[in-house]
Amino acid sequence: MAARKKTWREKRDTGKAPHVTVLEKAFAGVPAGCRLLISSPQEIDRFLRAMPKGTRGTPAELREALARRHQADATCPVSTGIFLRIVAEAALEDLAAGVALEEISPFWRVVAADSPTAKKLSISAEELESLRRLAGE
Repeated sequence: MAARKKTWREKRDTGKAPHVTVLEKAFAGVPAGCRLLISSPQEIDRFLRAMPKGTRGTPAELREALARRHQADATCPVSTGIFLRIVAEAALEDLAAGVALEEISPFWRVVAADSPTAKKLSISAEELESLRRLAGE
């Protein structure tokens, strides 16, 4: 029997803790020898929830802030993009399950409607902007 596919919420709530590794070779625009943070969906979720209402940032600013927090030179752009999508889709699952908008992770603070991440989401750019407006942001 095939294993059941994990929900986005399960993907958000499980996984490894953030950790820093030293790159042996260049990766995703980060040079060899740099200390690279591999974050986690849970850490990105906490970061977004801690952002003041009405503020906006970019994935690059998110990565920079997380790298500083962990005394790393950079945060992995590849895994951060994946984790940001996991957090966004989990928030959408929560919303569909009846969780109040104020209680879900405010991913729209970092995911712009015209961004590559937004294009991968299960909602349209218009629906993303609608969520932002409903949240008063």
